[in-house]
Amino acid sequence: MKQVWAIATTTLGEAIRRRVLLVILLVGVAFIAIAPGLGVLSARSETTVLRSMLLSIIQLTSAVIAVVLTVYMIPNEIERRTIYTILSKPVHRWQFLLGKYFGAVLALMVMMAMMTGVLCLAFFVQQGYRADGLTQLLRAPIMFFVQMCLLAAVGVFFSTFVTPLVNFFLSGAVYLVGTTFSSFFESMLNNPSSSNIAKIIGRLVNTLLPNFAYYNVQNPLINPTVVIQDETQNYIKIVAYGVLYIGVLLVAGILVFDRREV
Repeated sequence: MKQVWAIATTTLGEAIRRRVLLVILLVGVAFIAIAPGLGVLSARSETTVLRSMLLSIIQLTSAVIAVVLTVYMIPNEIERRTIYTILSKPVHRWQFLLGKYFGAVLALMVMMAMMTGVLCLAFFVQQGYRADGLTQLLRAPIMFFVQMCLLAAVGVFFSTFVTPLVNFFLSGAVYLVGTTFSSFFESMLNNPSSSNIAKIIGRLVNTLLPNFAYYNVQNPLINPTVVIQDETQNYIKIVAYGVLYIGVLLVAGILVFDRREV
């Protein structure tokens, strides 16, 4: 694991120095910082508007960072020919791939922690110090982090065999389908009037594509009337689902990358 950790820390340093990621991060932080002033534009409760806006900004910014961070990960190393120097040392391809992925996860953790810190500050400025409200609000960024780790695994998997541009649209499409249309396919499966072909397609999509919608836990945080049954068990279940899916994607990426000529 020494080689994996060395590659991960190097990847973290490279990610922090990339200007495009810093620009995306600064834009997200700026929006979070000015969000309290925008809450007065709505007739709804300021608390509801503030929470919804802050969490949406963090999720969207993190998704863009996760995709941009991973689509260039393997192709850049091949294009700059630095991969030959790394693999000429006692480093296996699976160690290289895992190191790049964990480096991306570390970069995501640092950047999301910064945005979450600004979120806490914005919440404190708008609502004052409320430990209970802030604790509940922090659950969403934690689940978003698991979601983005899953999205990063998707990006790393595609980066082993497609170009960055294609990877960008593929990863974005997988995230969009897994976030927006997962409930549609589930309702299709549960609908007795759905045709067998439609059910087969729905079951295939739900099986092959990760369900990112599991991690959209902001609804009960924005609307207190919505209650999650067995909340702790639900969080444990979706985290385990994410870890399992990440493992499958990384194993698949290792198998593809191991057979690729570089």
